[in-house]
Amino acid sequence: MNLGEQFRSQVVTAGPDETVEQIVRKMQHESVGAVVIVEERKVVGIVTDRDVALKLGLGEADASTRVDKIMTKDVETIWEDQGVFNATQYFMGHEVRRLPIIDRQDNLVGMVTVDDIFVLLAHELRNLSRAVAPALAAKEGD
Repeated sequence: MNLGEQFRSQVVTAGPDETVEQIVRKMQHESVGAVVIVEERKVVGIVTDRDVALKLGLGEADASTRVDKIMTKDVETIWEDQGVFNATQYFMGHEVRRLPIIDRQDNLVGMVTVDDIFVLLAHELRNLSRAVAPALAAKEGD
């Protein structure tokens, strides 16, 4: 199953002209740690709660600063038709925790995070343990 099928979801987005305050309110309201910055469904940036904290803490931004002044512009993305293995390789190779998922026209269609992969793998490991439990129990009875 590909990422677009597994993680096609509502991604919290904003425009590059929105302010830090607007972004923080979206993060709080939606309980997310990142907002993808888009123009016409194309990913142009990403802002994380860490980005906001660092910029505010260092005095490099305030609540009225436009988000395009603090966003990460070179965003690593992943195609929707790639799989979980590809995502883990991207996470490792690019040292990121979040990957916006895009279609082949570069439109944002979802988001996958390291946490999403952990949850998916934990679920699959539980399924495997349940599948092999009867065989293990029978083998122990031998």
